[in-house]
Amino acid sequence: MAESLVHSFLDLFDGLVSVPFGKELIVFIISSMPILELRGGLIAAALLGLDVVPAFIICLIGNLLPIPFILWFITPIFNKLKETKRLSKIVNKIEKKALKKKDKIEKAEFWGLLFFVGIPLPGTGGWTGSLIAALINMNKKKALIAITCGVVLAGLIVGTLSFGLLKGLVG
Repeated sequence: MAESLVHSFLDLFDGLVSVPFGKELIVFIISSMPILELRGGLIAAALLGLDVVPAFIICLIGNLLPIPFILWFITPIFNKLKETKRLSKIVNKIEKKALKKKDKIEKAEFWGLLFFVGIPLPGTGGWTGSLIAALINMNKKKALIAITCGVVLAGLIVGTLSFGLLKGLVG
């Protein structure tokens, strides 16, 4: 699924490929988006032919940029949105979906969050990990460190696959 989404975004941003730092900008944008995050950015970077180290750094920054905002501001934003008739249903649905995964994090807290974010499975990642950490009222600094370590771990796993296996298959 992630690879097909990445291909869709590459097609969408195709015009940027030829401008200076256009490929890097595409990778940064993809890395900062929910669902795709760093994992999608690394796949895009491999498909665009970027070098692994700069690509990893760009993806890491792109994925981590929204995390503090989610940790510190999502709860007050959700509380405000719940006051509106139309958006309260959506917010409640998002919270319910995120809180279904909280057991994986609550028991082991720091390590649970780190591995939840770091093991690249569907529905995990920095965005979801931040949302869950905020909703269970986890210590924000501890959560930020765990999420950062988790994003690095996910990056190492996906980077190895994208720049190793994917490069070998695609050429």
